[in-house]
Amino acid sequence: MKKTISFLLAVLMVLSLIGCGGTPANSGGSSGGGASAPSAGNTDGAIEAGATVLRTTEDWPTYYDPAVGSSFSCSTAQANIYDPLVFPQPDGSVKPHLATEWTISDDALTYTFTIRDDVKFHSGNLMTAGDVAYSMNRMLDIGEGYAYLYTDLIEDCYAEDDTHVVFKLNKPFGPFLYALVRCMIVEQALVEEHYNLSDSTYGDKGDYGKTWLLTNDAGSGAYKTVEFKLDEYLLAERFEDYFLGWEEGAPQYFRISGMTDPVAVRTAMSNRELEITDELQPLENYNTMDAMDGVDLSAVCNGNTFNMMLNTKAEFTDDVHLRRAIAYCFDYEALRTQIYPGALPSQGPVAIVLPGFDDSIPTYTRDVEKAKEELAQSKYAGQAITLRLSWCAEVPEQEKISLLLQSNLAELGISLEITKKPFGSMITDAQSPDTTPQISFVNFNSPYFEAGGMLRTRYHSASCGSWEQMEWLQDDKLDAMIEDALATVDDAERFAKYAEIQWYIYDLCPTIWGFNWLEKRAVQSGYVDWNSLQADFFQ
Repeated sequence: MKKTISFLLAVLMVLSLIGCGGTPANSGGSSGGGASAPSAGNTDGAIEAGATVLRTTEDWPTYYDPAVGSSFSCSTAQANIYDPLVFPQPDGSVKPHLATEWTISDDALTYTFTIRDDVKFHSGNLMTAGDVAYSMNRMLDIGEGYAYLYTDLIEDCYAEDDTHVVFKLNKPFGPFLYALVRCMIVEQALVEEHYNLSDSTYGDKGDYGKTWLLTNDAGSGAYKTVEFKLDEYLLAERFEDYFLGWEEGAPQYFRISGMTDPVAVRTAMSNRELEITDELQPLENYNTMDAMDGVDLSAVCNGNTFNMMLNTKAEFTDDVHLRRAIAYCFDYEALRTQIYPGALPSQGPVAIVLPGFDDSIPTYTRDVEKAKEELAQSKYAGQAITLRLSWCAEVPEQEKISLLLQSNLAELGISLEITKKPFGSMITDAQSPDTTPQISFVNFNSPYFEAGGMLRTRYHSASCGSWEQMEWLQDDKLDAMIEDALATVDDAERFAKYAEIQWYIYDLCPTIWGFNWLEKRAVQSGYVDWNSLQADFFQ
């Protein structure tokens, strides 16, 4: 049976379906037993009349060059346009995708993958192991996007022949196969044709094709680019020669736009000009859309977590007792019942669905008396305390969380100054501990489906200076613990080490772990058959 790999396969690639009971990628535009799927009409001049199109919204901008982008929308686009060697599964494992099999040396330093010989790029050319090696080496040379997963790990990557590619590691890395879901393969010859040699950033490789790949693709994925307006939308059409084939009813086109304004999204859903919304809408908007005829809400446990990052190098939040006071004073119940109804409690620094999560980590609950006791032990006890907080302008519900925290802190005599900032500005602030506020609101998902990805990316010193760690822990002992765990090949032994790390971080209280997301999206279920609607793992 042919398997449909259609739009929002990327939801899996940003870990929305993995481990949550969902099946990846069957997101087609086939009839769900209600209304008929609308044709494209005049929504885009590039789409022929009568063609089926699946339209969605997501945060913007999007950079789908596999060596550059790493945001939610970037990953969504990448996973539909490109292919990885291995593909993650709902149970947390990975299975062969472009690779048919692999061998691992006894010292766990050499991985040899056998590559399929029937995969075509969108150009029509066949993929070889050389394209795989080129893609990884290009990512390492550029050093952006998901390159940080491999930069300090891969010593060499080369093709032995057309169907075998070798990865040489400089140290054992237990979750290496998990991490490879982020290595998307580009066509070497096509990218090389589009080097801008007037740019000498990468020596004789010019700009490494980065400019061309902003709006063009060199992939083999289920869809190929038709039009990419970098500041507006990506339009892609079904690649009929996709190596996994297609099921009947899969949409001929998909369109991701940067339109996330609640009124615009609601109107588009009402007019059936949008099939699946983004996950960033206010609760009121979801409820309104849910009441529309033929529209239902999808709620998927996706491994995403809400974090109040506390700058441990800033005045006031450099004190662990004050950090604990914040943790105990916050009203988690109101957060999870009024602002994000149905959200699941967080237990420490790892998402509850990830392999390696330790469920013995306690859940913080509101206890004002305990908060006052912690504040009394702080070196700032008795002082006037004012904290600065930044929340992400693209996520409107975070304003409500800010106001709730402000009210809670007032009970301790702590003032909170609240600033709404575009995510880009928060990224700029995160580059230095001096410009990072005491509290920053960030949603985070592991770069691959395993606890080590979350622990390293969130809490290792290598992440400092990025939005992924505005706590600025810079803890040498913690760094060594994380590195030791990641070097452990045996899963059970590695997971035991992860448990120790989770407790260590919990005791430092660098973060207020708010909740584990149930990602909500409104879906035109009357004519869209999207499997995540049946992926309500915790319901």
